[in-house]
Amino acid sequence: MRPSEGSKTVLRYAAKTTKWIVLLFFLIMTFVPLVWLVVSSFKTDLELLSDPFGLPAKWLVSNYEKAVRISELHLLFIHSIIVSIGATTLNILIASMAAFVLSRERFRARNYITNVILAGVLIPIIGLMVPYFRLVRRLGLYDSLLALILTYAAINIPISVFLLRGFMSTIPKELEEAVIIDGCSFAQRFTRIIFPLSKLGVVTAATFVFLYSWNEFIYALLLTSSVSARTLQLGIRFFRSQFVTDYTAMYAAIVLTMIPTVIVYVALHERIIKGLTSGAVKG
Repeated sequence: MRPSEGSKTVLRYAAKTTKWIVLLFFLIMTFVPLVWLVVSSFKTDLELLSDPFGLPAKWLVSNYEKAVRISELHLLFIHSIIVSIGATTLNILIASMAAFVLSRERFRARNYITNVILAGVLIPIIGLMVPYFRLVRRLGLYDSLLALILTYAAINIPISVFLLRGFMSTIPKELEEAVIIDGCSFAQRFTRIIFPLSKLGVVTAATFVFLYSWNEFIYALLLTSSVSARTLQLGIRFFRSQFVTDYTAMYAAIVLTMIPTVIVYVALHERIIKGLTSGAVKG
């Protein structure tokens, strides 16, 4: 028995209502903690403890000044920028060359090598802590920004290869055949044809690596110990001491550390969405 037009209308209305309820729920779960964090960063510690969900009597910009002064936030910003840009550049350089070979060349062990690399996506990051720590100590790189750059670049190679390989696999083979006839070498095929045509995938992969490197905490804590190699996320931890925690200054520091990642995502979100819905799911 076929449902009547009235029942179909009711079902469509119920589905649409359910969809908006679910979206509204996730919107609240995402933005309410963020708004609370921003508002709390302008309070005094007493206001935060006595009325955590109320508005501040006076909006204190001094919390941000204190956050910069206590943690030397400007220095930590520089360290995080160096680490994030360095790790992103190194990762894209290696992953793009690997993706080029795995997507465009034909050789016996190609599928095996591809599966081994992509299996790295499934390995928990915390499971690699001991090997990375021992390797960094053996190389004499402990407590240096270079250790974080190499580690973050290596950790993100599987996901970058996955994204870039998908893009490069969709480029028509005829383009390469044409430039080979014109005399292009193996390296020129990569630098002049495949890599430029994969810019959307490069931006998507680079954004993921940059955001990971900027927000990472566990490996920064594991592989560094001094202020000279401390990044932003690790610096926030030192607002807590054995006897007191300056919560409002810590919240102000957290808000400041989120600004660069928000700017990066807002500037590149269209490219990221296109990257995740086009070539990145192929191959």
